[in-house]
Amino acid sequence: MQMSAVKEIALVHGLRVLQPVNLQDPVIAASLSELKADVFVVAAYGLLLPEAVLKIPALGCLNIHPSLLPRWRGAAPIQCAIMAGNTHTGVAIMQMELTLDSGPVFAIESVTIYPQENAAELSIRLAHRGAHLLLQVLETLATGAAIATPQSSHGVTYAPKLNRAMAQIDWTRSVALIDCHVRALVPWPIAETVFMNEVLKIHRAHPLVATASAVPGTVLAIGVDGIHVATGDGVICLSQVQMAGRKVVTGNEFARNAAKNGSIVGSIFGMQHE
Repeated sequence: MQMSAVKEIALVHGLRVLQPVNLQDPVIAASLSELKADVFVVAAYGLLLPEAVLKIPALGCLNIHPSLLPRWRGAAPIQCAIMAGNTHTGVAIMQMELTLDSGPVFAIESVTIYPQENAAELSIRLAHRGAHLLLQVLETLATGAAIATPQSSHGVTYAPKLNRAMAQIDWTRSVALIDCHVRALVPWPIAETVFMNEVLKIHRAHPLVATASAVPGTVLAIGVDGIHVATGDGVICLSQVQMAGRKVVTGNEFARNAAKNGSIVGSIFGMQHE
């Protein structure tokens, strides 16, 4: 067990840290009430706050949500935006309600999703933007000038919690969607496929300007840039991969090591062998 960065910094500054298993416990609610807080701020908490907690701070509870609400309400908005091929997402500071990510929005800012950006990298950028936006909202709350705008009932989408079952790559899909799939699942659970009956995790990949008539998942070539694999409509290059229990290596390095038992060109990813 290790302390989070938030807890480490809080302790350095002599701040009290509460780590409740859940917020339904009346004892926890009482402890929060004792703080006499003007506002609560939630970031990546993952659970709904009960009504008893929402009512504690005088100015309510704020959530830093990394999406352009009402799009991508829910647990994994950053990953779902990338997986869907969105070119933009954003960060919103919203007033929390009993229902999931449905509260009025105090401020929202759009952010471009870069072509080769993964979820881990985008999360860092959105965290910085969210912190900046939060300070602006807190200032307006303090002066009584804050205005929250109700979310539209149109364009609502949900971002479900990630699970390991989402990791498996479907090579029959388009090269663009597979690229989005790989980028969306960094740092967890990491996109994966089967190679020689073992799990091969794909940490980085990028589309190639090429066509292929081979069975999707077929290794077409080994380049300096990585492993070229056929998809449903093109070719993708796997540039960083990892076998279970081993370190992350370049696609080229993995192919050269695997070639000790014969070239992997012609092998089909995702296929179980007897």
